[in-house]
Amino acid sequence: MYYLVRQLQQYYRTKMMHIFIISVLVYAVINMIENYIHYNIGRNKNDTTQFEFFSPSMKDWSHMAIIMIVFALLQGILTITVEYYFDSK
Repeated sequence: MYYLVRQLQQYYRTKMMHIFIISVLVYAVINMIENYIHYNIGRNKNDTTQFEFFSPSMKDWSHMAIIMIVFALLQGILTITVEYYFDSK
């Protein structure tokens, strides 16, 4: 158990972990703004004269957040994979 804890501590101090965390956070913030805009575009698609912002329900926010988290993690994994590939050459 001690060995596993030490390995995790070493991993969290590496450049790769910092890149992963920053990548996921940036993607999450930008994607939630984009999701909010797309949600409102969908709500206003029939009204061409006036654009109005609506706040999504908690159910809609949770759906957007779950999907965004999955893709943020995938994007973070892809980022560190590409970074590792180019650093090793």
